[in-house]
Amino acid sequence: MLWLVLLVCASPLIASYFTYYVIKPEQRNNYGTLVDQRAHPVPASLATATLDGRPQPLAGFKGKWVMLMVAPAACGDACRKQLFAMRQLRLMQGKEMDRIERVWLITDREPLDTIVIREYDGTHMLRADSAAVRQWLPAAPGTTAGDHIYMIDPLGHLMMRFPKDPEPRKVYKDIYKLLKASSIG
Repeated sequence: MLWLVLLVCASPLIASYFTYYVIKPEQRNNYGTLVDQRAHPVPASLATATLDGRPQPLAGFKGKWVMLMVAPAACGDACRKQLFAMRQLRLMQGKEMDRIERVWLITDREPLDTIVIREYDGTHMLRADSAAVRQWLPAAPGTTAGDHIYMIDPLGHLMMRFPKDPEPRKVYKDIYKLLKASSIG
């Protein structure tokens, strides 16, 4: 009788070990791809500057979650779609939206259209060297860094990449989970 009671008490522990070590669930809970921050640290040599040429490093956004995109100054339809998506994803977070900053890394020295600047007011538009950005940001096979939206955590680590042409609802859920789980930023 004692062995039966012990078996009943130990069965949840045995079941958890069996599930973890034998069955190993393969399903993941996130839509975006997690990025190994050790393999892709934010380079110290990445000299970013505002549109008027003042230096503004990405480290200046520490303490906030950063949604990051990369595109040249000639912002086509795909670029505008990403800027719009970033703005809407931030707004969808409701009272938590102040924890998120939007950053557009402009990879050339061409002038920016003032309509784009006004339309996406609140997005930090920084110029950066295109070679350094390409070397730093990981892209999915068959894509470029400009096809993705990236997330940088409040400690300044690149941590997530969303796919090309992402589903906004799924991206929203990932960001919501990140903000809910994080006590910083």
